[in-house]
Amino acid sequence: MTSPDGARATVIHADLDAFYASVEQRDSPRLRGRPVAVGGGVLLAVSYEAKRLGVQAPMGIRQARGLCPDLVVVRPRFDAYTAASRAVFEIFRDTTPNVRGVSIDEAFLDVAGLRRIDGAPSDIAARVRRRVREEVGLAITAGVARTPFLAKVASGVAKPDGLLVVEPWEEAAFLGPLPLGRLWGVGPVTARRLARFGLYTAGDVADLDLGLLVGILGPGGGHHLYRAVHGLTQTRVHAETRRSIGAQHALGSRPRPWREVEGVLLSLVDRVCERLRSAGLLAGGVVVRLRYGDFTRASRSHRLGHPTGSTARVAETARRLLDRDVATIARRGLTLVGVALTDLSDAGAYQPMLGEPTTTLDATVDGLRTRHGRGSLTRASLLSRPPP
Repeated sequence: MTSPDGARATVIHADLDAFYASVEQRDSPRLRGRPVAVGGGVLLAVSYEAKRLGVQAPMGIRQARGLCPDLVVVRPRFDAYTAASRAVFEIFRDTTPNVRGVSIDEAFLDVAGLRRIDGAPSDIAARVRRRVREEVGLAITAGVARTPFLAKVASGVAKPDGLLVVEPWEEAAFLGPLPLGRLWGVGPVTARRLARFGLYTAGDVADLDLGLLVGILGPGGGHHLYRAVHGLTQTRVHAETRRSIGAQHALGSRPRPWREVEGVLLSLVDRVCERLRSAGLLAGGVVVRLRYGDFTRASRSHRLGHPTGSTARVAETARRLLDRDVATIARRGLTLVGVALTDLSDAGAYQPMLGEPTTTLDATVDGLRTRHGRGSLTRASLLSRPPP
C-alpha cells in the first residue's frame, strides 16, 4: 500500500460510545455500571455492559431480556441527546473549521496544518476526547489516519473509549488482518458473499485483481473495496457549510486579576486568528464564552460589519465583549473563557476594507511561529513578569 510523499495521519474520526445509553447513564446515577438499553418495542441503543452479554440494537426487548435478564430499558429522550450532540460538536468546531458530521454522534475532523498551532494530530485527538469527557460527561473514541475511511476503521477498532493512530506506513499492517466486516461500507451480506470465495480479511482481498472483485461484487462494490484495501479512498474532509473556529481555556477556581483574564483572552484571540488565516478564511462575527464560578455560562457575540482576518480587529471586539461582564465576573468569579470566530468565508472573495488594520504584522507573526514554534513569540501580558 502506498501513500503520497509526505502524507501523514491528519484526519480524526470521533465517535461517541453507545451514545443514547451513555447519556442516560450520565444523567441517572442508578444506571451507571448497569446494562442499559434505550427504546420501546425495538432497542435503539445499548450500553457496553449490555453489549458484552450479546444485546444489540436493533433487537426486540424480549430477545434482549433473554440474553440479559437484568437489562434496564428506558424510553428515549431525544431532547437530551440533541443537547449533548450540540455540546460535543461545539468542541469539534472549536478544534478545527474542517468538520463534517456523519450522524448525531460522530464526525470527521481535518486537522492538517494545525501541528504548529495545536500540536500533533494524536495530541489534538486526545485533547478532544478529554474535553468531551470533562465538559459533556461522555466517553468518545477517536481514530486518526490519512483518510476518512481509515480513520473510521481505526475508531471502530479502538472502541470503546480509545484512541488509535494509523500512520501511512502502518496502513497495510493495520488493515491486512482485519475481518472484512470491520471495513466501512462492507455489510453482513457482502461479507458473507466474499466468505463463499474464501475471502475473510482485508489482506485476502488486497491480493485480488480489480477485475475479480468486480466480478464478485459488481462495479460499485468491487471498486469501493479495491480502493479501500489499497488506501486509495478520498483524503479530504468536505467540511460543513456553517463553520466556526474557537478555543477556550479553563482558569481554575482561584480568583485572578483582571489583567490576567484579559491576557488569556488575547492569547486565545491570537490562536484562533492564526487558525483562521492558515485556513484561508475571514470571520464575520466574534463570540466570547464565559463560565462563572457557579458553573453557569454566558455567551457574548458581535457581528462585524465586514469580514476580517486581522488579529487586532478581533482582539478589540473580544475585549469590548469581555468588558460587559466586569461586574458579573467580580461578583461570581470566572472559571473558563473562550473565543470563537463565526460566519466564516473564503478570504479570496473579499477586498480589504478601507481602514482595516494591516495584516503584514499578522503574516510576520504567523511565519515566525510556523518556523520556530508557537512559543517563540508571545504577548507581553502573558509573561510571568513585566517585560523590560
